[in-house]
Order: sequence, then structure tokens, then C-alpha cells
Amino acid sequence: MIMPAQGICFAIAANTAGFVMGKLIHEGRIRRSYLGVAGQNVPLHRRVVRFHGLSAESGVFVVSVEPNSPAARAGVREGDLIVAYGEKTIAGVDDLHRMLTEEQAGVGATLTVIRDLKLQTLQVEPTLRQ
Repeated sequence: MIMPAQGICFAIAANTAGFVMGKLIHEGRIRRSYLGVAGQNVPLHRRVVRFHGLSAESGVFVVSVEPNSPAARAGVREGDLIVAYGEKTIAGVDDLHRMLTEEQAGVGATLTVIRDLKLQTLQVEPTLRQ
């Protein structure tokens, strides 16, 4: 809790804290792969969800793409809506972040996006965050 900031509280899920603690104890750091996008959670219109047969009613709106990043090389654009990574549904930024483990670095995957109301698949290969 941050008392001078009007009592704002922050919480971390116990399983996330346990995972991070274990990695820090054994390896001294956390390594994650990344795509190079900044995004925010957005709801999807019900018609879009039904039309494309999506299993979630939200996705990740791509606010920006880092130049020369894995996402840029894959063709991700600002304004895309990320709805799946590999075979996993992405309903929000937390889902995408959870997918981008150290083991995903250098492993090609399909990134499913909605662009201009059309479902598109892009091939992306995350890299380790330096």
C-alpha cells in the first residue's frame, strides 16, 4: 500500500509470486521472450466474436509496434487486435504476457489478429528480452 498516494494498493497473484521467487532464487533473474508491442485490453463487438467463432469477447489492441521487433518483422500493425497466440485464446494483455515465457524465445508461433474486421494469421518468432 502506498499511503501518500491515497492508499493505492497493488496485488500479485500468489502463483505468479511463487514462480518469480523460484526463478530468482535459482537463476538470479527472470528471462522472458517478447514480441515488441504495446497493447491494451479491449472488448470485441459481439457480431465480430460470432462471425469469427472466437472463444473470448475481448482481445489486445496493438497501440504501437517497436521497429525491428519480432512483431514488426511478422507484419503486426498498430490497430491490430490480437486474439490468439498459437492455439491459445488471448483475451487480454495478461494472457499474452503469460504465453511469452523464456521457452518461447526463438520458437515460431502463429499470431492471430483481426485487421479491418478480417481474421489474419501472422508467423512470429519471439526473442529474449535483453
